Amino acid sequence: MEHEITLVVNGTARRVRVPARRLLSDCLRHDLGLTGTHVGCEHGVCGCCTVLLDGQPVRSCLTFAVSVDGAEITTVEGLARDGSERPSRPHGVEAMSAVQRAFAECHGLQCGFCTPGFLCTVTAMLRDNPAPTDEEVLEGISGNLCRCTGYQNIVKAVHRAAELLAEEA
Repeated sequence: MEHEITLVVNGTARRVRVPARRLLSDCLRHDLGLTGTHVGCEHGVCGCCTVLLDGQPVRSCLTFAVSVDGAEITTVEGLARDGSERPSRPHGVEAMSAVQRAFAECHGLQCGFCTPGFLCTVTAMLRDNPAPTDEEVLEGISGNLCRCTGYQNIVKAVHRAAELLAEEA
């Protein structure tokens, strides 16, 4: 049996029919075509599937889509400043959010698989704590795993994003 649900994804209401056991990650990727949300471990450990649910980071691989009917979801595609998830031209640096720009500037990514989860996590973290210490950054990103970077540049990127956000304020 399928259920019709409405999700406000990246600012746009989207209606979709899903089976009761469809995971939010699968709904976003397969039903809505938003493939920026990555699925790594499928156990909620790696953080690659992290999206913002009503502004809070959640593991979309552990969340049933039907359980978030009516909720606001922000995926990595929705973090861009112009708010469009599918622009007619590729996003330039000017369209990227401060967090996205900082990750690019500080080389806070390598293969990029974990990056969408980090970007969503850090966006929420800096909203709640605009000037975190190194310890707070490490605690804030501790739920996201990266196999490539060694985390030093991710930590630098978080601090750089905090600087960029402060400049924008």
